[in-house]
Amino acid sequence: MFSEKLLATIGTSGPLLEKTLIQEVRKIFSTMMGMDHLLHLPLAVNPASNFTDCISALVGLAGDYNGLVGLHVSTHLAQRLAGQLLDTDSPTEDEIEDALGELANVLAGNFKRHLSPESLAIRLSTPSIVSGKQYAIHVSKKPEVMTLLFDSEEDWFMVALAVEQ
Repeated sequence: MFSEKLLATIGTSGPLLEKTLIQEVRKIFSTMMGMDHLLHLPLAVNPASNFTDCISALVGLAGDYNGLVGLHVSTHLAQRLAGQLLDTDSPTEDEIEDALGELANVLAGNFKRHLSPESLAIRLSTPSIVSGKQYAIHVSKKPEVMTLLFDSEEDWFMVALAVEQ
């Protein structure tokens, strides 16, 4: 969860920002993926933990706030999401990476509107993809992080927003 100092700078409260970001994730996954029944799991998770058999799509934020938006999904769910987005039963590795990068980019674009009233004050990077049997993601500086864990009826995924001023 973000500190009271950061939340005051953003002009919101922790519960309100969390509720808003949960709604954004649900809306994006409903619209783009047809996933209308995402269950938010109110569990504390560490986005810098080790991931096993997962794929992570990361989009950097730069400007009024610097940070990162991360989408972390299992390999199985990544294949399903890419197949749904591209209307294919067997997406290629490149298609899976492109689909996850696009989802992370849309998430970051929506999240930045809640960080700065003028969304042009925050720029987004090109999505980066990390995948493997086991890996860890560490950010060199120690940003404040809000993580959201979801259950998609067949698998979980995590969305993380890391911000520094």
